[in-house]
Amino acid sequence: MTTLTVLGVAACDSADDEDSPAQPAALAWGPCPAAAPGTTRDPRLTCAKVKVPLDYSQPDRASIEVVISRLGAADPTKRHGVLLLNPGGPALPGLDTPSTMAPTLPKPVLDGYDLIGFDPRGVGTSTPQSCGLENPSVAALFPYPAADGSIDANVQAARATAAKCAATAGENLRYFTTANTARDLDRVREALGEAKISYWGQSYGTYLGTVYSALFPDRTDRVILEGNVDPAHVWAGEAASWSKGMAERFPDAAAVAAAQNGALGLGATPAEVTRTYLALADRLDHQPASVPGTPQSLSGAMLRGVTYALLIHNNTLPVLAQVWKAAGDLADGRVTDADGAVLKQVFADGPAAPGVPADNQATMFLALTCGDAEWSHDVGAYARATAADRTAWPLTAGMPANIWPCAFWPQPVEKPVTVTGQGPRNTLILQNRRDHATPWDSGLGLRHALGNRAAFVGVGNGGHYVYHEGSACADTATTAFLDTGRLPEKDLDCTDVTTQ
Repeated sequence: MTTLTVLGVAACDSADDEDSPAQPAALAWGPCPAAAPGTTRDPRLTCAKVKVPLDYSQPDRASIEVVISRLGAADPTKRHGVLLLNPGGPALPGLDTPSTMAPTLPKPVLDGYDLIGFDPRGVGTSTPQSCGLENPSVAALFPYPAADGSIDANVQAARATAAKCAATAGENLRYFTTANTARDLDRVREALGEAKISYWGQSYGTYLGTVYSALFPDRTDRVILEGNVDPAHVWAGEAASWSKGMAERFPDAAAVAAAQNGALGLGATPAEVTRTYLALADRLDHQPASVPGTPQSLSGAMLRGVTYALLIHNNTLPVLAQVWKAAGDLADGRVTDADGAVLKQVFADGPAAPGVPADNQATMFLALTCGDAEWSHDVGAYARATAADRTAWPLTAGMPANIWPCAFWPQPVEKPVTVTGQGPRNTLILQNRRDHATPWDSGLGLRHALGNRAAFVGVGNGGHYVYHEGSACADTATTAFLDTGRLPEKDLDCTDVTTQ
């Protein structure tokens, strides 16, 4: 994830289809859909629609659309193929990903590939789904227990959310899964007229890429997986890993805050800052503080959610330290103008793109995490696990082990895809040691699952992203693989991280 993915339907992919050559591209490329108000879209991008089955076990029953974007190879004479890009989420739209990635890529890569973005099925402009959730925020789905550790309110909320999705989005939401999204990508490959695709997935996108490679191993060219999901732990196990991941990442931010103790007053050492943070979160659990200029109150859960989000990148750690200071001032009833500016920036809501429901990402987050694999339905087991997690990992307060709407979700339409080491050796795994969203252990789990199919690049860095984040060792391995197709002969341990 930024969190967070089959066997039965795989049998419906006929042998004739598996062996058929790629057909000539028949896509109608044209202007891309309108961007969200206040944002712009790269005019170089063109977009097209690909029709795909809602349910691959009944391909003639109903169809949906997947919208894709293209930034063409800079030098067609050097073109190698297509590189599909997924920014993760789960459920992040991706039409603009080619434009955001292009400035970080060297000329040989830009010359050699059409960069292909896409809104996955159900997401953004691709037949968007909605549960009609009153709070459209994905962060609002994270089940933080009550101040006293009770999960009673979480149980009620989870049950109500699952019922709301069933009543509003209906039976069809069950087919918006990672396995079906992977099958969509193969329809996109066919529509592009390509025998094989290269792929770069980040966060949740690593699971999507892993599933695609498992279903269609002979149709993958060069695969990069960055910030990785362990396919053996989808999705309850992956969520549970956040507690340890937060403990590994949080000291980076605490050190930044400690270095500014004279201005912030949060503590002179990372340990002091951590104690200040835990005390503040507990205080806000018991008494949330109203945020000036917004209709919101800052609770302990919200503070933890903002902290999680700002730990994603190293360059947002100074902002996070300012947020902690502002949150403390807010709780004390003495907000400065600077505090107010920081809080207003953090709590500002971005507008949705035209035609996209406000709760689209939250809806699809649930569709994927609940629909890819079955969760336990034992409410008592969640209560016990949450209590144990709160004791072992105070920074996450038991949330990762708590009950989600998935406990009350319909049974998945199929079992998770089995991921093995069978297939071509064409995958590069990029993983930071201090990644709280998809922790180090998760990356090692994927490395183990893929075996000799992959090379592993471990980087001594914090945050969720590896490429273009300060390690020339990792960047060189990545771009050399895209350019030449050659993986490192052995796994790399990159210790050359510099501050950007």
